[in-house]
Amino acid sequence: MAKRVLVVDDEKLIVKGICFSLEQDGMETEAAYDGEEALRLAKEKRFDVILLDVMLPKMGGFDVLQQIREFSNVPIIMLTAKGEDMDKILGLESGADDYITKPFNILEVKARIKAIMRRTKRSVEEEKESRVVQTGDLKLDVDSRRVFIKGREVNLTAKEFDVLKLLVFNPNKVYSRENLLNIVWGYEYPGDVRTVDVHIRRLREKIEENPSEPKYVHTKWGVGYYFAATD
Repeated sequence: MAKRVLVVDDEKLIVKGICFSLEQDGMETEAAYDGEEALRLAKEKRFDVILLDVMLPKMGGFDVLQQIREFSNVPIIMLTAKGEDMDKILGLESGADDYITKPFNILEVKARIKAIMRRTKRSVEEEKESRVVQTGDLKLDVDSRRVFIKGREVNLTAKEFDVLKLLVFNPNKVYSRENLLNIVWGYEYPGDVRTVDVHIRRLREKIEENPSEPKYVHTKWGVGYYFAATD
């Protein structure tokens, strides 16, 4: 089945060029030119990846991203014209999986999309066998990619879940930020280790009763992060 990509940008020539190039590689594409249209399509249809511009009319890209994350973990690549670290960090904090700075090379866009699709495919293949881990008040269901704290479901982004799963299945093993970046995001990911810090902070805010004194995801200063299993 062909992979489906939603391309969101108010510059129609950019959208047309991206869609044409992706379709040449056998993908199916759909276009949206403002934030409201993008959100509507994301709710109504299934996409394998969404390319989402930061600067959009009617509803900004970050707002669209945050609302999509309330109902979907579809991989989202942010497109930013500014190239500023703050834009990238805001996108990652809101649940983006990757970002590309304009002006970009279409070959880079295609490479990023294919890298995300490969990682998603690997995750699906690895998780065919249902596995549930219960530790303390935390329950992680790999098959359904759901996490519960005291019986209440916690809505994690795709990458937050991937980080937590890796740590949970390797309790007390300390992973450096570089290792986590390579394992979860892939060696081809161009971001830096701050990406990991952002996701760890967001993860703690969601699963820890007191994020400043974590019960599950701990920091080993100067080394990295690890998961402490509890009875």
